[in-house]
Amino acid sequence: MSVSVFDLFKIGIGPSSSHTVGPMIAARQFACHVRDTVGLAAVHQVTVELFGSLSATGVGHGTDRAVLLGLAGHEPDHIDPDQIAPAIAQIRQSGTLALLGAHAVPFVEKDHLLFRRKSLPLHPNGMAFHALDAQGNDIAMREYYSVGGGFVVDAAGQRVLNTSASASADTAGHGQGLPHPFRTGAELLAQCRATGLSMAQLMAANEQHWRSPAEVRRQLLAIWQTMAGAVQRGCASTGTLPGPMHVRRRAAELHKKLSRSPEAALRDPLSMLDWVNLYAMAVNEENAAGGRVVTAPTNGAAGVIPAVLHYYVNFLQGPIPANDDGIATFLLTAGAIGIIYKENASLSGAEVGCQGEVGVACSMAAGALAAVMGGTPEQIENAAEIGMEHNLGMTCDPVGGLVQIPCIERNAMGAIKAINAARMALRGDGQHVVSLDKVIKTMMQTGADMKVKYKETSRGGLAVNVVEC
Repeated sequence: MSVSVFDLFKIGIGPSSSHTVGPMIAARQFACHVRDTVGLAAVHQVTVELFGSLSATGVGHGTDRAVLLGLAGHEPDHIDPDQIAPAIAQIRQSGTLALLGAHAVPFVEKDHLLFRRKSLPLHPNGMAFHALDAQGNDIAMREYYSVGGGFVVDAAGQRVLNTSASASADTAGHGQGLPHPFRTGAELLAQCRATGLSMAQLMAANEQHWRSPAEVRRQLLAIWQTMAGAVQRGCASTGTLPGPMHVRRRAAELHKKLSRSPEAALRDPLSMLDWVNLYAMAVNEENAAGGRVVTAPTNGAAGVIPAVLHYYVNFLQGPIPANDDGIATFLLTAGAIGIIYKENASLSGAEVGCQGEVGVACSMAAGALAAVMGGTPEQIENAAEIGMEHNLGMTCDPVGGLVQIPCIERNAMGAIKAINAARMALRGDGQHVVSLDKVIKTMMQTGADMKVKYKETSRGGLAVNVVEC
């Protein structure tokens, strides 16, 4: 296992981890590659080709803007969302783009950003970058794949990292291997039994391979604060979302209604579900608007885990108090489950449909909630399994290629499913027929059988049955 919890939970911008965050990272790394090999001064022109799902729904998902920003040297975890529109406008108005902010080249999107209907061989989310000299010769070329959740790999299948972040002495890690490696749910349970550690404790020990305990805790709480910030911004923002459908933002009005009538909870015991819906919708409205969110594990599913975590913090009186330690336990447990999906299946809607996004987020949230409600490792694994089993086959069919319909409501439904999955698991003893590993294998098989038109291409499902107006 070489995946960290902070690979799954990444601070970035909306609307899509695979179509926005990944391409921005890829574009920036290509510019860095050019700088380090042939030198920026040798470049007179850059062209970018987008393939497959990036081509089909790239404009609606912000891929075009992400590529421009990445080539200019911006990073998804650092860029100010309020500065995106002015930066894009400057490039488009001037017809020039400064590679890494240092070397200006002509860039006109209709000539230099090309949308191809075919797919590259390794993944539907393929990109090809070319740097040309004064004679039009190709002096640098790279292919990248945005494989979901902001993860990027090159043509050899090797992960491409955002190399701008330098490791301090506090984040350098230690040793040659993880103390408690696992790739499957069965291996994770075996490690818990052998060590007597909870999933969260085991994950914390593994994270200390890369970071000190203090740094692990600091980054986990930073993830929580960013999630909470997305909820707060979503609850305060009104108007319509970007795009031709002018989808109305609903979270702010719902927040007002719920806040005006707190006594409703005394009459309606399910009113807390309204709050869970609110938390999820607030985050995903913020994501759809291109705001700051946490990829958890994708942007399209960014509202599920924050919603369930807010439910834990605001409504539960469980055996594990909802303090900083409880929040860390929640996120570490969710991370352990997410790693199994990343290692054995996919987080990409373009590869396996929405079951790989909202389905995985639901599974992670269910297991994490079961953990902070006092569940055993077996009950946590059961909760995670239930969370995915009842999202199997879910298609990715965004209307208009936008992360709005059905995505915003789908996150709310995923959060509610996660809560119920945790409660069902905790009513049992952890023994169940379908294991987490079996359901993950099934999810991957289902994705392979799913028609391409249902996998983030907007060529099937709701995307063709909802009239855009």
